[in-house]
This record gives sequence, structure tokens and C-alpha cells, in this order.
Amino acid sequence: MSGVVVGGERRWEERVQRAAHPFVYPLLSRLKAPVRRIPGVGVVVTDAALLRSVLLDTATFTKTGPGSPADLWTPVLGPRVLLNMEGADHVALRRRLGPLFAPAAVDALVADSLGADLAAVTDVLADGGEADLVAVARGSATRVIRRLVGIEGELGGDLFSRISAITGYVRLTRHGLTPRQVAAAREVLDELTVHARAAYAAGDESTVPGRMRGLGLSEEEAMGAVGAFVLTGTETLVSHVPRMIAILLDTGWLGALARGRAPLDDAIAESLRVTTPTPVMLRSVAADGSVGPVAVRRGDRLVLATFLADRASGRFDPIGAPAVSLKQLWFGAGVHFCLGAPLAMAQIRATLEAVLAAERSVPLRIVRRRALRRTLIPGYASLVVGAAPAHA
Repeated sequence: MSGVVVGGERRWEERVQRAAHPFVYPLLSRLKAPVRRIPGVGVVVTDAALLRSVLLDTATFTKTGPGSPADLWTPVLGPRVLLNMEGADHVALRRRLGPLFAPAAVDALVADSLGADLAAVTDVLADGGEADLVAVARGSATRVIRRLVGIEGELGGDLFSRISAITGYVRLTRHGLTPRQVAAAREVLDELTVHARAAYAAGDESTVPGRMRGLGLSEEEAMGAVGAFVLTGTETLVSHVPRMIAILLDTGWLGALARGRAPLDDAIAESLRVTTPTPVMLRSVAADGSVGPVAVRRGDRLVLATFLADRASGRFDPIGAPAVSLKQLWFGAGVHFCLGAPLAMAQIRATLEAVLAAERSVPLRIVRRRALRRTLIPGYASLVVGAAPAHA
């Protein structure tokens, strides 16, 4: 397609990845084998088909053993959240939470939480002004958190930075958090759940905690779910949205989308494939076996390098849509497919549509940007977008 830059996203995506993980990213990126055991890290899986097979085999590869997500999050969130459960209890809790993420429910939540603010972003850009899309994404995430938690007043301090600090404690070379890190994480979540517990106790159906009570969740299940949504959804979304817009601008696809020359859903899927906001997933081996050619033993830790598995499909291409074959692997697979994916997609689509509305009035460009350094989820510290020069 005329005006589309082939491979135009690669240089900055490499910078973003390296800024976040200056040592681990180059190490994993050099892996050629589909599976490899790395001392001090675990058994690393980079092949999409093998990675999916691990996610689907919950009897052999679990979220509850040594080196799994349970090691990280049970001390912080308690034992009954989807992040650290398997089997019948997991299925039952997921079923009860499901109505919260039905398309109609998430579309209404996003429209109520973000509609006016995103319309303001469109107006600023269409009038020739500038907008930092990282700040926009953070503001959007904060407003959705307020709705999820049932907060009436202001959030205390820079809550987003404090949430990011929690995820920043995670290291591939360390299976769990230190006692001090656990205490810091619980302090942040306790501040949130003060509001969530009040909404739960009131049974206020206009809040997510109140709806959880109506769905039959216990108070502790509801608080754990709120904490899990905040920890796993906030930073991944704030990472992805600016990176998606940057890729679309770097490759020339934003203009093509604004003119209706490419399918919006395929462009969003492609941006998720290329960025993979959850770059790594963890599992614990529950029974001796193998992953591809590599033998694994009970208690081994599996590091599922989704960012490598997804990106192996080729360059960013909304028309060719290599993302289709991956079946949204960036959200997981099987019974652990991300429950909050519909909410994430609704927020992503709403923000992209706001930027596209501005692009139809004034062609946009990236004015300046800066990658976020040494963070769990790669992203931008700042991505300022504004009108392109008239001669461009």
C-alpha cells in the first residue's frame, strides 16, 4: 500500500525492549532453539505452537507450583485469585466473574469512564495541539481503576507509579518477592481495598465490588479479584496503547486506517502481536515430561517467551494479518485465557478511535518520545503526538 513503511516500527520497538530489559532482552532474543534450559532462569519456550501446548496442558504445567505465578502473587493477593488457581475452583471462580466482562458491560464501563476525556483528546489534536499518549493512557487506566474499585474521592498519591513499582519487583532470576516487597505491595492494595470493601459491603451494583457480591463472590474473593485486575491490567494497557499508536505512525498505517483502507480489528491484533504487552508467562512443571526436545522435571520453572513467539510471525501487516494464526496468544490460551481481555480491547479500541478521529482532520506525527527504562513491561515514558507539518 502506498505510503506504508515496511518494517518502520522495528527500530523503536527494539529501543523500547532494550530500555526495559538491557540484559535479559538481548539474551532471550539470541535464542534460536524453540526450547532451551537457561541456568538461573528456567526452561525458556519461544515457539508459538509449543507455548500454546504448555498453556493448554494444565495438568502438567500449572500456575500453582514452584516458580509459577503463585510464588509471586499469593503472598500479595491471597490464595483465591485467578492468577494462582487451577482445576474446578478456578473454573467456578472464572464463571462467576465472567458477567463482569461481557461485551455490553465493558463497553458501557469504558464509555462512562473515558468517553468525555477521549473526546477532549480528539479535539486537542484536531485543533493542531499536542497530546502525550502515555499521560492519556495513564489517566484512562486510573479512571477505569476508580470504577473497578468503587472510589468516590481522589486516589491517594501517585497510585499509578506505586502500582508500577509492584510489578517492577518481578525478576526472571527470582521466583518470588522479598518480604519487604510483599509488604509494600500489600500497602498499596490495602489502600485500594478500603474503598472496594465499602462498595462490596453496600452491595452497590453501580460498582464492580458491589456486582461481585451480587454474583456470589465472598468478600475476600472480590478483593483478590480487584487486586489482580489492577496489578495485571493497569501497566500492560498503559504500555500497549502508546506503542500501538507509535507503530501505526511509524509505518504509515494510521493514515490508512483513518481513510478506511485497512481493517481496524486486524490492526489492533497486529499491534498486540508485535508489542505483546505480557512479554513472558510463567508455569511450573507438575509431572516429569518434555517440552519439544527438552526433558523437564517436576518443579522446573517454565518461562514462556510470548514476545518472541508472537513476533516470529513477521513484520507488522494489518492486511496480511499474521496475527490471525496465533489466536490471540498474547492473552494466553485455554482456561487461563485472559478474563479481562474484552475490557482491554474496549479501552484500546476507544483510544485508537479517538486518535483516528483527529487524524481525519489533521494528519498526525510523533513530535517526541522517550522509552521507559528498566521496567517489567516495556513501554514509553512519553509519546507526544501532534499535527504533521503542512508540507509533509
